[in-house]
Amino acid sequence: QVQLVESGGGLVQAGGSLRLSCAASGIIFRINDMGWYRQAPGKQRELVAAITSGGSTNYTDSVKGRFTISRDNAKNTVYLQMNSLKPEDTAVYYCNADIWAVIPGFMAYWGKGTLVTVST
Repeated sequence: QVQLVESGGGLVQAGGSLRLSCAASGIIFRINDMGWYRQAPGKQRELVAAITSGGSTNYTDSVKGRFTISRDNAKNTVYLQMNSLKPEDTAVYYCNADIWAVIPGFMAYWGKGTLVTVST
């Protein structure tokens, strides 16, 4: 059974940094796109950053220049380095990945989320 497990969230002051990690486990043939989403209280979930298996990236405008997404294909892990954090970055961050696995084949998976809180 495939699982995505996030780590690295926490409380940080504005201007600080955090690094999120998300590791996929299970019998995995291939991982295509991986990404990070976030959902703030009272708001819809939004895409923060995504990365293809080849390393191409895209970011939502509000995090460009501050966040960096990367992945280690050998470890089935995606990272999100977050610098210059702002209070408006406060949200639950979710990992997402499109995975080919033995069972049930190809589908999108979500982690359970990790809370990032940025204080003023």
